[in-house]
Amino acid sequence: MVQRIPAPSDLEPIERASKDELQALQLQRMKWSLKHAYDNVAHYRAAFDAAGVHPDDLHTLADLAKFPFTGKKELRDNYPFGMFAVPQDQVVRVHASSGTTGKPTVVGYTQNDIDTWANVVARSIRAAGGRRGDMVHISYGYGLFTGGLGAHYGAERLGCTVIPMSGGQTEKQVQLIQDFKPSIIMVTPSYMLNIIEEFQRQGLDPAASSLKVGIFGAEPWTDAMRKEIEQRAGIDAVDIYGLSEVMGPGVASECIESKDGPVIWEDHFYPEIIDPETGEVLPDGEEGELVFTSLSKEALPIIRYRTRDLTRLLPATSRSMRRIGKITGRSDDMLIIRGVNVFPSQIEELILKMPKLAPQYQLVISRDGHLDKLDVLAELRPGVADSEVEALARELEHHIKTYVGVTTKVRLLAPNGIERTLTGKARRVVDQRPKP
Repeated sequence: MVQRIPAPSDLEPIERASKDELQALQLQRMKWSLKHAYDNVAHYRAAFDAAGVHPDDLHTLADLAKFPFTGKKELRDNYPFGMFAVPQDQVVRVHASSGTTGKPTVVGYTQNDIDTWANVVARSIRAAGGRRGDMVHISYGYGLFTGGLGAHYGAERLGCTVIPMSGGQTEKQVQLIQDFKPSIIMVTPSYMLNIIEEFQRQGLDPAASSLKVGIFGAEPWTDAMRKEIEQRAGIDAVDIYGLSEVMGPGVASECIESKDGPVIWEDHFYPEIIDPETGEVLPDGEEGELVFTSLSKEALPIIRYRTRDLTRLLPATSRSMRRIGKITGRSDDMLIIRGVNVFPSQIEELILKMPKLAPQYQLVISRDGHLDKLDVLAELRPGVADSEVEALARELEHHIKTYVGVTTKVRLLAPNGIERTLTGKARRVVDQRPKP
């Protein structure tokens, strides 16, 4: 592995700023963001008024704790564009994450937002060792998912040459890496292991490829997986963090010289850690739920967004900004399957729309090689003919792929075919994946 450690002259001034300088900028931008949301988004005006707070009540960063939280429910209740703070003709792009049927969470961007996003992803790639002129192979999905286009614009902003491969076609992934010789790959860590195995299947040594750096995100991964990827591919593996509601990839990213947790780009995204039960703000170092407030977003300002990720804030090391510890779990029931956010309630809603299926189901998550696999067990209602079962299973698979965005294997069982708990309820989730 060849570490590309940036010289101090490569960094933006804010990456070297003092704590006082950073907090002064954060306070200035936070005041603007709260006022922008209050003045232009009906939901925030009503929510602030109901909580008895006004943007003028923010005098210190700690005063943010007086303001109400935002969650996925608020975004879906205002679907599709009710949370936008600018007129439609100023929105240059819309992305969406998977949601309940017909109700994804929708995010919008002005041109300034796109520029900010490109800048923070470019900063992230540079922190990972990327430089102008590097060739970047992007295997994140393109489309409504923010991963592919977020990585793409950031790499171009840094001055890199982009290979917009997207996901899938693993044999072709290897062919293009061999032929084009990129030095950086951006992809989910689990799919990187598939690419490594495809190299080996073709009789090639993945560690002999041109790749020097892998920037991995969109799903949780362990230090053990990092070590395996680095050893087998001969690269430096760094972690990038983001979520659509806050911006997309590039909210935080690791630095190649330390690889000690993603640095939050705090000049644009203000973090808090809260007790998920009480909402109380916790001090740095304590584990709780990660919350973000956007400081510069125009189209979709987000105030105290509850990510549901459980982690802690760590002190600054390689940059002037704080870091995120490893994500240890979720404060809700969301599952992450091959980079797709899946809620059991999404699948339940689809099952309930099929009158020949009973409202009992079970999600079984296992590991197929290095990729997560999701099987959906559901029950038939009495009287369904055997000849109908296969078509019903395929129909539910199609609906899940269409509305949730993940491929599943559906198995339809006879009435009462799913195991019940002692209280008579079906056990909704069975996670058979090996523990880290």
